[in-house]
Formats: sequence, structure tokens, C-alpha cells
Amino acid sequence: MSRGSVALLVLAGWAQAASAQAEGSVLAAIPASTRGAALGGAGAALVGDAGALFSNPAGIATVRRVAVEVAYERYLAGTAFSSAAVAVRFGRLDWGFGAQALDYGTEPVIVPDSSTGGRRGTATGAEFRSVDLLATTSLVFRRGLLALGASAKYARQTIGSAAADAWAGDVGVALAVFDIMAFGAAVRNIGGDMGNGARLPRRAAVGLTLNYTDPQGTFRLLTTAEAQWGEGTTWIVAAEGGVVFGGLAGAGLVGRVGFAHRPPEVAGSPVSVGAGVVLGRLQLDYAYRAFDALGGTHRIGLRWTP
Repeated sequence: MSRGSVALLVLAGWAQAASAQAEGSVLAAIPASTRGAALGGAGAALVGDAGALFSNPAGIATVRRVAVEVAYERYLAGTAFSSAAVAVRFGRLDWGFGAQALDYGTEPVIVPDSSTGGRRGTATGAEFRSVDLLATTSLVFRRGLLALGASAKYARQTIGSAAADAWAGDVGVALAVFDIMAFGAAVRNIGGDMGNGARLPRRAAVGLTLNYTDPQGTFRLLTTAEAQWGEGTTWIVAAEGGVVFGGLAGAGLVGRVGFAHRPPEVAGSPVSVGAGVVLGRLQLDYAYRAFDALGGTHRIGLRWTP
């Protein structure tokens, strides 16, 4: 069996384990943000980054002007995950756009050679390619400490010459109390019917993030806790801490660890770890999670918040 076929089978089985619903895209179960991936997959109450729109559209409400985020990861079975997001403020409104992709790779199309009894094949010159795509656009209205947001999503899954797509939406709310704490709640993937019983998994999430120190000071310490409901409940606790010298224009290092309690049939370690290098408004992020016999996933990302 080819590497691409193995990747498809492994990821299809993992997606079904992640939810009893028939999932139309594995992307809906993968944390889009590198920072969120290191924090156990939390995101409902992580505000201020462009990648927040993937977990809670209202999470981009605290973006001051512009925020940009990108990520790349060699995912399971030789597949590749990538994401990008941008958020912009317009007065009391914030607009964001993001896209995710999971590329299963390409394989040459080979037909059996009858002269060898089917033991060998002949390359046709064609290629078999499979990829999942998910695009999201968000609009947020903020008044005082409270923000309300909504997202429109388009998902497309291509397996060789076959393709399926769907439209879906997210709604979310965020309450950011200066730099002290943030509360967030979201309902994800409303709609999302891709046909033949497959659809994006609908989930609800509620989270709380607390800063124990000034996030613009030298020492950083933050915790976040989140509960998610769908087919099976997930709860997450995570922490981020480090030292940054020089304030907003300074440099430093932060570490991250998360623990996620998932249904027992979901593959992967419940613990995720990561780190971030802070260079003023630019941050280089890393996240790791082990998947037993499948190895581990290493993700790198960049965040820019001028």
C-alpha cells in the first residue's frame, strides 16, 4: 500500500475516533494555532492573536491594529498541515480571514500489468492527490469589554477525482477585562453538511484565561482552562510562563504545557508542550504532541502583532 493511502486510512480512523459523528474534514479537529496546540488545543479564551478566529471569532476583538499568524507542521503519516490568518481593526469592528490545509501528498497512478498476473504495474503518468481545505472569515463587534463575533466557513475535501464541500458558521462571545483575564464561549461548525452523512463536527466551547503578572512586564505567567462539548466532553488545563526583558520591544523566552482529557478512543498523548521566542511584537512558536506508534507532531509558527 502506498504512503498516501496509509496516510488517508490513518487520518480517517483518527477523525472518526475524535467524534462519533461522520466528520467531513480532519481539519475541524486539529488546533489551527501553534500556541493553542501547545496549550492542549485550547482557544476559546485565548484572545488577541489572528489565529484566535479559528477557535472563537470574538477572540480577535482585542487586536489593536493588525495581527498576522502562520503555522506549518509535518503531521501524521507524512501529511503536511499549514494555516495562515490575518485580523484588522476598523473602529469598533474587527475583520479576520484565515485558511487551513491538510495535504495528504501525491502518488502516481499505476494500473496492474496483466502479463505479470497483476503482480506488477505500469505508471500512467497521472497522479492521485488528496487535500483538505478550510477557509474562514470573521466579523466582530466590540462595545466596552464585551465582543460578539461570527464566522463563515467553506470546507472542501478532495480525494483523487472525487470532491465534497460545505458551508458552515461559528458564533462566539468574548469578555476581555484589560490584560487581567478573558472569558470566551463559542459554537463551532453550525451547518457543514458535506453529503452522504458526512459533516463538520459541531462543538461548543467555554474557556477562561487568567494573567497572574503584567503581560507587558518582565515575568509572564498565564493559565487557561476550557471545556468542549460535542460527541464526548473534553476539558483542558494549560499554562504559559517565561521571562521577557525590555517590555514590548524586548526579547525573551516562554514555555507552554497543556493537558487535555479526551475520550479514550482518541489517539495521541493528553499532554502537549511548546515554547515561544519573543522578539518584540514578533513571536516564534513551537508545539509538540506524541502519537504513540505514529510518532510525534512538531509544529512551528510565527505571530506578529504590531
